[in-house]
Amino acid sequence: MTQRNGVLITRPAAEAAETAARIVALGRTPVIAPMLTIRPQPITSPDGLAAIVLTSGNAVAALPASLCHLPVFAVGDVTAARARAAGFAALSAGADANALAALVLARAPPGPILLGVGAGRGDALAARLREAGRVVVSQTAYTAIPAATLPAEAAAALQAGTLAAALFFSAETARVFMARVAEAGLLPALGLLRACAIGRPAAVALQAAPWHEVRLASHPTQEALLAQLP
Repeated sequence: MTQRNGVLITRPAAEAAETAARIVALGRTPVIAPMLTIRPQPITSPDGLAAIVLTSGNAVAALPASLCHLPVFAVGDVTAARARAAGFAALSAGADANALAALVLARAPPGPILLGVGAGRGDALAARLREAGRVVVSQTAYTAIPAATLPAEAAAALQAGTLAAALFFSAETARVFMARVAEAGLLPALGLLRACAIGRPAAVALQAAPWHEVRLASHPTQEALLAQLP
Protein backbone atom coordinates (compact mmCIF):
# COMPACT_ATOMS: atom_id res chain seq x y z
CA MET A 1 0.00 0.00 0.00
CA THR A 2 1.37 3.43 -0.97
CA GLN A 3 2.22 5.64 2.00
CA ARG A 4 0.77 9.10 1.52
CA ASN A 5 3.10 11.19 3.65
CA GLY A 6 4.14 13.88 1.18
CA VAL A 7 3.26 17.57 1.34
CA LEU A 8 3.42 19.63 -1.84
CA ILE A 9 4.78 23.16 -1.38
CA THR A 10 3.87 25.56 -4.19
CA ARG A 11 5.35 28.84 -2.96
CA PRO A 12 8.43 30.47 -4.58
CA ALA A 13 11.73 28.65 -4.09
CA ALA A 14 13.30 30.77 -1.32
CA GLU A 15 10.19 30.62 0.86
CA ALA A 16 9.54 26.99 -0.07
CA ALA A 17 12.88 25.92 1.40
CA GLU A 18 11.93 27.34 4.81
CA THR A 19 8.51 25.68 4.68
CA ALA A 20 10.13 22.38 3.65
CA ALA A 21 12.23 22.46 6.81
CA ARG A 22 9.04 22.86 8.84
CA ILE A 23 7.48 19.91 7.01
CA VAL A 24 10.50 17.71 7.73
CA ALA A 25 10.30 18.68 11.41
CA LEU A 26 6.72 17.40 11.40
CA GLY A 27 7.94 14.02 10.16
CA ARG A 28 6.54 14.54 6.68
CA THR A 29 8.15 14.50 3.24
CA PRO A 30 8.21 17.86 1.42
CA VAL A 31 7.87 18.07 -2.35
CA ILE A 32 8.81 21.53 -3.61
CA ALA A 33 7.03 22.75 -6.72
CA PRO A 34 7.39 26.55 -7.04
CA MET A 35 4.58 27.95 -9.14
CA LEU A 36 6.07 31.45 -9.29
CA THR A 37 9.56 32.85 -9.74
CA ILE A 38 9.97 36.21 -8.01
CA ARG A 39 12.18 38.86 -9.58
CA PRO A 40 12.67 41.91 -7.32
CA GLN A 41 12.56 45.26 -9.03
CA PRO A 42 14.33 47.96 -6.98
CA ILE A 43 12.13 50.92 -6.26
CA THR A 44 13.01 54.57 -5.86
CA SER A 45 12.51 56.43 -2.60
CA PRO A 46 10.68 59.73 -3.11
CA ASP A 47 11.32 62.44 -0.53
CA GLY A 48 8.81 63.12 2.20
CA LEU A 49 7.33 59.64 2.60
CA ALA A 50 5.44 58.97 5.82
CA ALA A 51 4.96 55.20 5.61
CA ILE A 52 5.31 52.06 3.50
CA VAL A 53 2.47 49.69 2.66
CA LEU A 54 3.19 46.13 1.47
CA THR A 55 0.71 43.62 0.09
CA SER A 56 3.29 40.82 -0.14
CA GLY A 57 6.52 39.79 1.51
CA ASN A 58 8.00 39.55 -1.98
CA ALA A 59 8.18 43.36 -2.03
CA VAL A 60 10.54 43.58 0.93
CA ALA A 61 13.72 42.86 -1.05
CA ALA A 62 13.06 45.90 -3.24
CA LEU A 63 12.97 48.39 -0.36
CA PRO A 64 16.11 50.53 -0.03
CA ALA A 65 17.77 50.54 3.38
CA SER A 66 17.42 54.33 3.42
CA LEU A 67 13.71 53.84 4.19
CA CYS A 68 14.23 51.76 7.35
CA HIS A 69 13.12 54.68 9.51
CA LEU A 70 9.61 54.52 8.06
CA PRO A 71 6.84 52.38 9.55
CA VAL A 72 5.71 49.45 7.39
CA PHE A 73 2.08 48.36 7.23
CA ALA A 74 1.88 44.76 6.02
CA VAL A 75 -1.04 42.74 4.76
CA GLY A 76 -0.29 39.77 7.03
CA ASP A 77 1.99 38.29 9.65
CA VAL A 78 4.33 36.61 7.16
CA THR A 79 4.92 39.86 5.26
CA ALA A 80 5.41 41.78 8.52
CA ALA A 81 7.96 39.22 9.74
CA ARG A 82 9.97 39.53 6.52
CA ALA A 83 9.95 43.32 6.80
CA ARG A 84 11.18 43.13 10.41
CA ALA A 85 13.94 40.72 9.38
CA ALA A 86 15.06 43.35 6.85
CA GLY A 87 15.29 46.01 9.57
CA PHE A 88 11.89 47.69 9.32
CA ALA A 89 9.37 48.30 12.10
CA ALA A 90 6.26 46.60 10.78
CA LEU A 91 2.61 46.23 11.77
CA SER A 92 0.48 43.40 10.40
CA ALA A 93 -3.13 43.77 9.29
CA GLY A 94 -3.40 40.03 9.91
CA ALA A 95 -5.87 39.39 7.13
CA ASP A 96 -6.37 40.83 3.65
CA ALA A 97 -6.30 44.01 1.59
CA ASN A 98 -9.47 45.33 3.25
CA ALA A 99 -7.95 44.93 6.70
CA LEU A 100 -4.71 46.48 5.44
CA ALA A 101 -6.53 49.56 4.16
CA ALA A 102 -8.32 49.94 7.47
CA LEU A 103 -5.04 49.64 9.39
CA VAL A 104 -3.29 52.22 7.21
CA LEU A 105 -6.14 54.70 7.50
CA ALA A 106 -6.24 54.28 11.27
CA ARG A 107 -2.53 54.19 12.09
CA ALA A 108 -0.34 55.62 9.30
CA PRO A 109 1.10 59.08 10.03
CA PRO A 110 0.16 62.00 7.76
CA GLY A 111 1.99 62.32 4.49
CA PRO A 112 2.58 60.34 1.27
CA ILE A 113 2.48 56.56 1.43
CA LEU A 114 4.72 54.28 -0.62
CA LEU A 115 2.75 51.25 -1.84
CA GLY A 116 5.11 48.46 -2.90
CA VAL A 117 3.32 45.87 -5.04
CA GLY A 118 3.82 43.19 -7.63
CA ALA A 119 3.57 44.08 -11.31
CA GLY A 120 -0.05 44.69 -12.25
CA ARG A 121 -1.29 44.59 -8.66
CA GLY A 122 -2.45 46.96 -5.97
CA ASP A 123 -4.73 49.24 -7.99
CA ALA A 124 -7.80 48.64 -5.84
CA LEU A 125 -5.92 49.24 -2.60
CA ALA A 126 -4.30 52.40 -3.96
CA ALA A 127 -7.70 53.68 -5.11
CA ARG A 128 -9.29 53.03 -1.71
CA LEU A 129 -6.53 54.88 0.13
CA ARG A 130 -6.73 57.81 -2.28
CA GLU A 131 -10.50 57.98 -1.92
CA ALA A 132 -9.91 58.34 1.81
CA GLY A 133 -7.66 61.32 1.17
CA ARG A 134 -4.23 59.73 1.36
CA VAL A 135 -1.47 60.47 -1.15
CA VAL A 136 -0.24 57.14 -2.54
CA VAL A 137 2.95 56.56 -4.51
CA SER A 138 2.54 53.11 -6.05
CA GLN A 139 5.66 51.35 -7.34
CA THR A 140 6.34 47.89 -8.74
CA ALA A 141 8.59 46.05 -6.31
CA TYR A 142 8.68 42.66 -8.02
CA THR A 143 7.49 40.62 -10.96
CA ALA A 144 6.01 37.16 -10.44
CA ILE A 145 6.72 34.82 -13.36
CA PRO A 146 4.43 31.77 -13.57
CA ALA A 147 5.95 28.31 -13.88
CA ALA A 148 5.82 27.07 -17.47
CA THR A 149 5.34 23.42 -16.50
CA LEU A 150 4.61 21.28 -13.47
CA PRO A 151 7.97 20.26 -11.93
CA ALA A 152 8.87 16.61 -12.62
CA GLU A 153 9.09 15.71 -8.92
CA ALA A 154 5.59 17.02 -8.29
CA ALA A 155 4.18 15.21 -11.32
CA ALA A 156 5.82 11.96 -10.22
CA ALA A 157 4.46 12.30 -6.67
CA LEU A 158 0.95 12.91 -7.98
CA GLN A 159 1.18 9.92 -10.28
CA ALA A 160 2.54 7.69 -7.51
CA GLY A 161 -0.12 8.77 -5.01
CA THR A 162 2.42 9.62 -2.30
CA LEU A 163 1.06 13.09 -1.50
CA ALA A 164 -1.41 13.73 1.31
CA ALA A 165 -1.72 17.50 0.98
CA ALA A 166 -0.75 20.61 -0.94
CA LEU A 167 -0.03 24.04 0.55
CA PHE A 168 -1.06 27.30 -1.11
CA PHE A 169 0.19 30.64 0.19
CA SER A 170 -1.51 32.83 -2.43
CA ALA A 171 -4.32 32.84 -4.94
CA GLU A 172 -1.85 33.31 -7.79
CA THR A 173 0.14 30.19 -6.94
CA ALA A 174 -3.15 28.29 -6.70
CA ARG A 175 -4.26 29.47 -10.15
CA VAL A 176 -0.92 28.64 -11.78
CA PHE A 177 -0.85 25.22 -10.12
CA MET A 178 -4.34 24.42 -11.35
CA ALA A 179 -3.38 25.34 -14.91
CA ARG A 180 -0.15 23.33 -14.91
CA VAL A 181 -1.80 20.24 -13.38
CA ALA A 182 -4.58 20.40 -15.96
CA GLU A 183 -2.04 20.65 -18.78
CA ALA A 184 -0.26 17.59 -17.39
CA GLY A 185 -3.52 15.64 -17.30
CA LEU A 186 -3.22 15.06 -13.57
CA LEU A 187 -6.35 16.72 -12.20
CA PRO A 188 -7.90 13.35 -11.19
CA ALA A 189 -4.88 12.68 -8.95
CA LEU A 190 -5.89 15.62 -6.75
CA GLY A 191 -8.81 13.57 -5.47
CA LEU A 192 -6.49 11.99 -2.90
CA LEU A 193 -5.18 15.30 -1.53
CA ARG A 194 -6.25 17.90 0.98
CA ALA A 195 -5.62 21.41 -0.36
CA CYS A 196 -4.65 23.85 2.41
CA ALA A 197 -5.12 27.54 1.57
CA ILE A 198 -3.78 30.46 3.58
CA GLY A 199 -6.61 32.77 2.54
CA ARG A 200 -10.06 32.73 0.99
CA PRO A 201 -8.92 33.95 -2.47
CA ALA A 202 -6.57 30.95 -2.72
CA ALA A 203 -9.33 28.60 -1.53
CA VAL A 204 -11.71 29.97 -4.15
CA ALA A 205 -9.08 29.49 -6.88
CA LEU A 206 -8.79 25.82 -5.91
CA GLN A 207 -12.50 24.98 -5.91
CA ALA A 208 -12.68 23.85 -9.54
CA ALA A 209 -10.39 20.84 -8.95
CA PRO A 210 -11.60 17.48 -7.60
CA TRP A 211 -9.70 17.71 -4.30
CA HIS A 212 -10.52 15.32 -1.48
CA GLU A 213 -11.17 18.54 0.44
CA VAL A 214 -10.09 22.18 0.61
CA ARG A 215 -9.22 23.58 4.03
CA LEU A 216 -8.84 27.27 4.87
CA ALA A 217 -6.33 28.40 7.50
CA SER A 218 -7.93 30.06 10.52
CA HIS A 219 -5.42 32.91 10.25
CA PRO A 220 -3.13 33.98 7.38
CA THR A 221 0.05 32.56 8.90
CA GLN A 222 2.22 29.58 8.06
CA GLU A 223 1.49 28.07 11.47
CA ALA A 224 -2.26 28.19 10.88
CA LEU A 225 -1.80 26.76 7.41
CA LEU A 226 0.31 23.85 8.64
CA ALA A 227 -2.34 23.14 11.25
CA GLN A 228 -4.67 22.15 8.39
CA LEU A 229 -2.46 19.26 7.31
CA PRO A 230 -4.11 15.81 7.55
